[in-house]
Amino acid sequence: MASVDVTVRGGGIFGLACAWVLAGRGAKVRLIETRAIGAGSSGGLVGALSPHVPEQWNPKKQFQLESLLMAAAFWGGVSRASGLPTGYVRSGRLQALADAAAVAKAAERAEGARVLWRGAAEWQVQPATGAGWEPLSPGGYLVRDTLSARLHPRLAARALVAALQGAGAEVVIGDAPDEGLVLHATGAAGLAALSDDLGLHVGGGLKGQALALRFAAPPDAPQLYADGLHIVPHPDGTVAIGSTSERDVTDLATDHQLDALHARAVAALPCLAGAPVIDRWAGLRPRARSRAPMLGAWPGRPGHFIANGGFKIGFGMAPKVAEVMADLILTGQDAIPPGFRVEDSL
Repeated sequence: MASVDVTVRGGGIFGLACAWVLAGRGAKVRLIETRAIGAGSSGGLVGALSPHVPEQWNPKKQFQLESLLMAAAFWGGVSRASGLPTGYVRSGRLQALADAAAVAKAAERAEGARVLWRGAAEWQVQPATGAGWEPLSPGGYLVRDTLSARLHPRLAARALVAALQGAGAEVVIGDAPDEGLVLHATGAAGLAALSDDLGLHVGGGLKGQALALRFAAPPDAPQLYADGLHIVPHPDGTVAIGSTSERDVTDLATDHQLDALHARAVAALPCLAGAPVIDRWAGLRPRARSRAPMLGAWPGRPGHFIANGGFKIGFGMAPKVAEVMADLILTGQDAIPPGFRVEDSL
């Protein structure tokens, strides 16, 4: 009998989450990360778990809704198993509204949320006060949703590793042989490898930058969205701000764009003025050509599977992605929604 049932390649959020669910279903798992846990986009700072707007519903939005609703149980289980915090809090989100037209559109979406979210969360338009932990809103109103949550990406990854090891999974930093079935969750490099294997472009990496400030927000403070920025408070006394989205990936260092990001955040949330910058991050986010996560069997390579393309919503999608991939790998049950399949990017 093989000592390993499933080899998971990739120590980002998709690889870690899939390995955790596979191990929880009784599979003997080996996770291999050649560089470092969270070496790619999963080692970032922001950790905003936020829904798409509740309109023009499609399988991607339904999948995301289900995953966000699974998140409390998923991350609670990881925390209990590891004894470590993940930073997960479902404290909602406040969004600034730019003008009267944006206020009217947000009010229409409240009805969409009532129908599409089926009572699991709320979307409300409320007057802005401009005080405390609240973004300035040119339109005079804010959207408050109760579906959004947040976590600390680095704490969450650390807790997943500890939970996996506690469950008897093997975690290898470096390289090791594949055994059993193989799941490739290798981010931007994996999309490049798949493109080379298939002879066509199926996706790649886009550069993102973010920063963190030393600032203690209220414990249950919501995340904020203003001027195109995510402003996310974390329980370690930091606030993350992100992010850029850049097609030029020739230089993965942080640069002056973070200064502009910082200035916009302070303008949107004046209480951040004077808070020191304590971390700056840049990395590649994997984006499939379909713009949705890429899930399924590796074409022409029996026994090999792909979970990739989390892009900006990987942490929010991870609980559901892990369940769907465990079903496919262990039982052959294919519950991958339209638009998420590997062949959708071919």
